[in-house]
Amino acid sequence: MTDAEPGTVYLVGSGPGDPDLLTVKARDLLTSADVVLHDKLPGPDIIDLIPEGRGEDVGKRAGGERTSQAEINERLVEYAQAGKSVVRLKGGDPFVFGRGGEEAEYLAEHGVTFEVVPGVTSPVAAPGVAGIPVTHRDHASSVTFVTGHEDPTKEESSVDWAALAETGGTIVVLMGVGKLPEYTRELREAGMDPETPVALISRGTRPNQKVATGTLDTIVAARDEAGIEPPAITVIGDVAAVRDDLEAFLG
Repeated sequence: MTDAEPGTVYLVGSGPGDPDLLTVKARDLLTSADVVLHDKLPGPDIIDLIPEGRGEDVGKRAGGERTSQAEINERLVEYAQAGKSVVRLKGGDPFVFGRGGEEAEYLAEHGVTFEVVPGVTSPVAAPGVAGIPVTHRDHASSVTFVTGHEDPTKEESSVDWAALAETGGTIVVLMGVGKLPEYTRELREAGMDPETPVALISRGTRPNQKVATGTLDTIVAARDEAGIEPPAITVIGDVAAVRDDLEAFLG
């Protein structure tokens, strides 16, 4: 068993949501740390593993407000400097669109010892359990991970959808449910075939997982018909159609 060390912050990936996909180390740290800072993204089955009185929700608060990243950073340092062992629990992997890099830099700047505990990353795991390999010898030799929810303070998007349309391979978009109409339109306008297969996987690996499939031209309507809501992964490319051959045999 891995015991959390006093004065150390652990940036822990919880995986895509199925508690059986937690790493052994992540599970041990959840039960031995003095305090666990989390939001809702890991899911209730994983959050329920935190011993009573040790969990601290740093996600949405009453009235729709959120705990700011600056406040989270400060709490991590304060708890560690007080001699507590601290887990910062992330959905997926801490360093894949999880802001773990920002937190690691802040901890280092303040002389706090930290450890990264990688997690099964959702842009690979969620499509996988839905029968969609993000790479495939016959369909895609590359995969690009893109965020569909950039820093709102940016004046313009740093995602070059036109370049992605020309690159080929698989495009996997995280946190892109709301902006699905915008980026599918940009890809079509950049010359991507409107018949390109697309899949949306909501709450992948969890009991309430939903999958919607279609094409670049039809996926928005498919999303609405299936009632797909965040968190969800969008897979764009020929690999999304592989699910059609596998779905009947998925366990």
